Amino acid sequence: MSPRLNGGGAADGGRDELPALLAREWDLLIIGGGITGAGILLEAARRGLKALLVEQRDFAWGTSSRSSKLVHGGLRYLKEGKFGLTRESVREREHLLREAAGLVEPQSFAFGDYRGRKPGRRMFQLGLAIYDLMAGQRARHHYPRDEFLALAPNVASAELEGGMCYTDAKTDDARLVLRVLHEAQRHGGVAVNYLAVEQLLRAGDDAAQDAKHGAKAGQGAKPVQGATAGQNGTVCGARLRDGITEATHQVRARLVVSATGAWADGLRAQGGAAPRLRPLRGSHLVLPAWRLPLAQAVSLMHPADGRPVFAFPWEGVTLVGTTDVDHRANMAHEAAITRAEVDYLMAALHDQFPQLALVERDIIATYAGVRPVIDSGQSDPSKEGREHALWLENGLLTVTGGKLTTFRVIALDALKKAAPLLPGWNAELQPQPVFVQPPPLRYNRHLSVSQAARLRGRYGPQAQALVDAAHDGELETIGGSETIWAQLRWAARGEAVQKLEDLLLRRTRLGLQLRGGGVEVMARVRAICQAELGWSDVRWSAEQNAYLALWNSHYSVPVA
Repeated sequence: MSPRLNGGGAADGGRDELPALLAREWDLLIIGGGITGAGILLEAARRGLKALLVEQRDFAWGTSSRSSKLVHGGLRYLKEGKFGLTRESVREREHLLREAAGLVEPQSFAFGDYRGRKPGRRMFQLGLAIYDLMAGQRARHHYPRDEFLALAPNVASAELEGGMCYTDAKTDDARLVLRVLHEAQRHGGVAVNYLAVEQLLRAGDDAAQDAKHGAKAGQGAKPVQGATAGQNGTVCGARLRDGITEATHQVRARLVVSATGAWADGLRAQGGAAPRLRPLRGSHLVLPAWRLPLAQAVSLMHPADGRPVFAFPWEGVTLVGTTDVDHRANMAHEAAITRAEVDYLMAALHDQFPQLALVERDIIATYAGVRPVIDSGQSDPSKEGREHALWLENGLLTVTGGKLTTFRVIALDALKKAAPLLPGWNAELQPQPVFVQPPPLRYNRHLSVSQAARLRGRYGPQAQALVDAAHDGELETIGGSETIWAQLRWAARGEAVQKLEDLLLRRTRLGLQLRGGGVEVMARVRAICQAELGWSDVRWSAEQNAYLALWNSHYSVPVA
């Protein structure tokens, strides 16, 4: 099967095929290309539904490339009494560790037990015992002071009485989304980036009638049997605008699913629904691994407010996060860390790692994401629930909230809700393995065992083709990261790259791992990717300028 994701790679962005593609008969139109939408596309396609996913920006552009990168069971939810959410998350974490080795990996966490700080040793050990029970595991957790300092040598030692260690998991969140989308494509699912919903179509309205009778050549869509069933005003499709060509298209489907996360209230408002979400921003710092060297992830309680903050090794760098504040900026604009959040996270680092004397110029990059949290009126944002929610309103099924870890559970819940609205479809909805197990890579002397496992986890059945496509020297690692040059070529060739930011912030994470967003390696990136993308010199220069402007405004340290 071709490695190309629908929608990109060629000089024209691969958009010439879109009118015919969008004119097909669809069972599901899924709006939103993050992990929730990708999960729904996969679970629908593998059960025989004709499913189309559209994303207004790039795949994983929103929250799903800006998370804390943790596939965790939600240890902190135990103290809130949310045993069901924790049990569900632990179970899904264990599935992903088995099925996506090399992409979802174990990560040990160390938590210092300081005199007088909460939670105390007994309470923490009780929570870890329950955590182990849910995972069917048993491990040693408490370490006396000297042993704990050997495990986490740079932590503050004053008033340290010992510490606890436990294991969760981490991932590259954007690559997880891409792997799920590729798996969905294997089952016949279709995903297109840079297709924004301008307007939902409703049974009986003028736009729906235009679509039914074929509005404009190349822009209409055939009526789908059953799509207009029900009362006037029921959602039956969407008018889409192509962000690359500016062409408009009308798509009809038996059911429209909004998996737009923190942006869900925008679509719901088209039907007059009142807002139900509380967008919360989580921001992070990225530091060089040599400047904040960690064998264990270190979890701590912030000295100012007692919120959990962590620092952990990821992809050749060290991540520090996260904040949890109301995001009051325009949701149409990209989120960015604020000056106050930088100060907050630096204060946590100074408290936990005083001997390292970390300063702002140590920061390589920053990033911020917006969480889709259901608004329950809590005064403290961190106390809002993280459960997912499903709302069916006039034919629009909204799926929002939840955690990265539980995307499979969320997808299956959405299909259970959708089943009565899809007459004649009676698929079995028990969980199935998310990923097919790819074959081992053939031995290559230029790839270490760990690099081969990493590629196999991130690219699945396509990993061998990626290696085979590499030119001389492209299996080498890019300094400051764990990425190899061949990943750039592969992404440019067939992963729907429409903009340079897609390549450097999501297909690879070089924009987070290298200073200045990777400006020092840009010449080689261009040498590898420009021909694969089919971009002219003028186009490349424009893309590079736009990318660097974006990086400086949204991924650097804000000016004081």
